[in-house]
Amino acid sequence: MKKISKAFSNAGLVLSLLSLIIIWSCSDDDYLISTGIHEAQFEGTIFDYLNSKPIHFDSVTKIIELAGMEEVFNEDTITFFAPSNPSIIQSVRALNANLYSRGQDTVSDLNQVSPEVWRELLSLYIVEGEYLLKDIPQLDTINLDAFSGQGFISYGGRPMNVGVVYFDAGEVQYAGYRQLYYSYMSNLANQEESMINVAVASSDIQPNNGVVHVLRYVNHPFGFRENIFVTRALAEGINDNQNNSDL
Repeated sequence: MKKISKAFSNAGLVLSLLSLIIIWSCSDDDYLISTGIHEAQFEGTIFDYLNSKPIHFDSVTKIIELAGMEEVFNEDTITFFAPSNPSIIQSVRALNANLYSRGQDTVSDLNQVSPEVWRELLSLYIVEGEYLLKDIPQLDTINLDAFSGQGFISYGGRPMNVGVVYFDAGEVQYAGYRQLYYSYMSNLANQEESMINVAVASSDIQPNNGVVHVLRYVNHPFGFRENIFVTRALAEGINDNQNNSDL
């Protein structure tokens, strides 16, 4: 799925999504939903790792290429909180719904969205340096005064938050399993109440140049909110590439 096909418009969208649902239902769902079983070490770069799992990340690798960020994923030392294909699809669907409501042509290929949009929003998911779950402090979303996680500056310069949620075990607080969360602050003046928290489904994957934490795709649009992606894509303009599309 190196590109969004023309099925993403109108009736064809339903058939496309049904096909994707069948594919994902036959794949390792736990990998993207809970704490999937995976090999911690990967011989290759982060970009190589993403390319090795096309069923989950081929749209992600496509937008990395469109954003001109292959060097970052191949050479820089980073921690990547990786969105997956369903997150990209969710945001593109929202964009197409907006375009359709305006009577405009919908997006049939990812390269119709400006590279600046892909670069800006993709950068939200990247933190410089290597950070495993064990390196991250505790986060309690209802008791941030005591356990607030840790603030980071994303590759694009946006303040983000990372924390480990300690779940309860029976009646013992914080004694259960631990799960990494990555958070976007939609309102920097009121960070505590505006955090958009995304759970990590599979953590601590270690390619040669950093760490990958795969985000849980359920209810996570690329860009953290659909309107963020839609607004930025419309502001930069949609490219009409129907004449040179290879679809």
